[in-house]
Amino acid sequence: MANNTEPSFDDLSVFLAVCETAGFRAAARRLGLAPSNVSDTVARLEASLGVPLLTRTTRSVVPTEAGRELVQRLAPLWTQARHALSDIASTRHEVRGLLKINVTGAVMVDILPPLVDRFLERHPQVRMEIVVEDRLVDVVAEGCAAGIRYGEHLAQDMVSLPIGPRVQRLALAASPGYLARHGTPAHPDALVDHACIRLRFSSGALTAWDFQRGEQSITVDPPARLVIGVDAAPAAIDLACAGHGLMCTFANWLEPHLASGALVPVLPHWWQSFEGPRLYFPGRRVPAPLRAFIQVISEDQASPSVDR
Repeated sequence: MANNTEPSFDDLSVFLAVCETAGFRAAARRLGLAPSNVSDTVARLEASLGVPLLTRTTRSVVPTEAGRELVQRLAPLWTQARHALSDIASTRHEVRGLLKINVTGAVMVDILPPLVDRFLERHPQVRMEIVVEDRLVDVVAEGCAAGIRYGEHLAQDMVSLPIGPRVQRLALAASPGYLARHGTPAHPDALVDHACIRLRFSSGALTAWDFQRGEQSITVDPPARLVIGVDAAPAAIDLACAGHGLMCTFANWLEPHLASGALVPVLPHWWQSFEGPRLYFPGRRVPAPLRAFIQVISEDQASPSVDR
């Protein structure tokens, strides 16, 4: 009589191995078990079902009629299960799904977009969401796989790597027309007497105007004739080109306008250099989309065109 114990999947897999290998010892070798454990497992399964499943002789182990029926019905299910597990395991090599990152607006002008373009072109199965904000956030708590910030704002327990230029500069510029009307300041202290265009973070703080020459460092907080949110920095640059005042911001943002002559460098010997942005993320279990994005970043860093 069968007992009320439900057969376990482990016991059924042992039974299938015995039938497939035609012996307890061969099944034990395949499963990494002792032959006595295999024999005890089959006996427990037979007791649970209340019918003999194997005919045992000194020379062979052969399924009974009930055993053959059980094998015929279980084998396809086990094959499907193995294929399902194999398919799931193989997805770790595929790049698909959502990559959500939290970034500072400073990288959205010219650093991040070309990397995103290459990444999406290479991995059409990936969806990407970029959350742009300048406040310091816990990227994991915000549901993001990674963030991009500058070095002084990185959490200590995160893995990080450079993205974009290794070194950036804080540049000061104005239009030729503005300088012709108001003169060119000869020292950062003179900026308080000029019309200045300032950028404001979403936190409410104005971006700092920091200058350095040799060992001398100066932070200036000039009165602003015009204040614009940092997310609208391109508009602020356009207004500087139109002659409405001096502007201090990332040199790479200003370079096209400096090259065209719409803006003129001011106090270039005082422009401060600082470390470029970094991608940061928890070091454990990096998802495939983030791994693939890191690969794109690494290739970009290896390119001779990256300013080091």
